[in-house]
Amino acid sequence: MSCPPFDNNSGVLEWANLRWPQHRCENQKASMTPVQPKLSIDDVSLLMVLIDANPFFWSAANTTSLPFSKFLSHVVAFLNSVLLLNQLNQVVVIATGFNTCDYVYDSAAAGALPNQRAESLLQKLVEFVVKDEQLGKEDSVDGIGSSLLSGSLSMALCYIQRVFRSGPHHPQPRILCLHGSPDGPEQYVAIMNAIFSAQRSMVPIDSCLLGAQHSAFLQQASYITGGVYLKPQQLDGLFQYLSTVFASDLYSRNFLQLPKPVGVDFRASCFCHKNTIDMGYICSVCLSIFCKHHKNCSTCGSVFGQAQTNAPSTSNQKRKTPET
Repeated sequence: MSCPPFDNNSGVLEWANLRWPQHRCENQKASMTPVQPKLSIDDVSLLMVLIDANPFFWSAANTTSLPFSKFLSHVVAFLNSVLLLNQLNQVVVIATGFNTCDYVYDSAAAGALPNQRAESLLQKLVEFVVKDEQLGKEDSVDGIGSSLLSGSLSMALCYIQRVFRSGPHHPQPRILCLHGSPDGPEQYVAIMNAIFSAQRSMVPIDSCLLGAQHSAFLQQASYITGGVYLKPQQLDGLFQYLSTVFASDLYSRNFLQLPKPVGVDFRASCFCHKNTIDMGYICSVCLSIFCKHHKNCSTCGSVFGQAQTNAPSTSNQKRKTPET
């Protein structure tokens, strides 16, 4: 359906369905086909691990079967196994907090012994958690707040771009998100920009969900970039899930039967109230999404005209035949 014409200072606010029905998913494959990651002749990997260090999430998770200390023991064992698969593999860990995110470990700069890796990672992680708690003392959070996932994804992509520019021969990068906090609708635009940037760079985003609910953002990230999305059923065996699914390099994945998500939540978040919606209004100028009708677009400033719902369609009008 073509959009009505508009000038430079006016736009059209269109009502659209923001949720893809199940029977239309196959028709959208042409425009949303997951990107196949580029392969190399070797199996050297650059693994960017994004750890959810949100204190609000882990304080609520301490009563479950996976406290934060046990989670770190699984992660350290997984990182050591990745580095043991190939001596040229590189692992970079980024901590994702409630207020900030930062690099906490880089295997290229840390010690070579496994105990030195664990000590360096734990020390930097403790310093990060203390810093994140100090920044969040003035903020009051109801329930479990969302982590700064958009910031950690951007930092991972910046590091990968720096590796790309270091030379023609570099390890094949991929991102692994160990996430448990709920999605933050206010980060929708930033996260989607990071996802499309990873898709353009052919960097797959793998997702391992630790929380009770699925993440619509990470479902879309793994689907669009060609990564793996997994929500473990038994968190006590987290190391087995990580080593079985996420330890393999990109070339070896062609010969493995990795888990595939049953469905992907493609719902968007409105730009006005940051709520996840099924139906909404879309600006025809900048494609901003709103849950309610507005007089003008808060993103590009376009003035919306009145929708001509009663106007007859040109396709329904009979075409006059030229007189001979």
